[in-house]
Amino acid sequence: MMDEKGWRYLIVWEFRPRRGSETRFERAYGSEGVWANLFQQAEGFLSTQLIRDEKDGHRFLTMDSWVSKQAYEAFRAMHQSEYERLDSECEDLTESEKEIGKFERV
Repeated sequence: MMDEKGWRYLIVWEFRPRRGSETRFERAYGSEGVWANLFQQAEGFLSTQLIRDEKDGHRFLTMDSWVSKQAYEAFRAMHQSEYERLDSECEDLTESEKEIGKFERV
């Protein structure tokens, strides 16, 4: 994993874990979780961070850092089936998920 200060592309998601699944959600979506493990197979992945809203403890954001948009897109093309399988497996952990956006560093 490279130094996350070198990120050029950031993907942010908002999640609300299903009641009773918070611990499993945090393990799956945290920096050492199954999503980060999948992303680590890709050249250009830097880090995943899971953060909790201090005013609404049931709201989380994930921030996935990449060296570039092209690195992320290459990962998605190569690992589409694994991504979809993992997304399906983790679906029962959340009440809602929403992509906040994809951001390029300027």
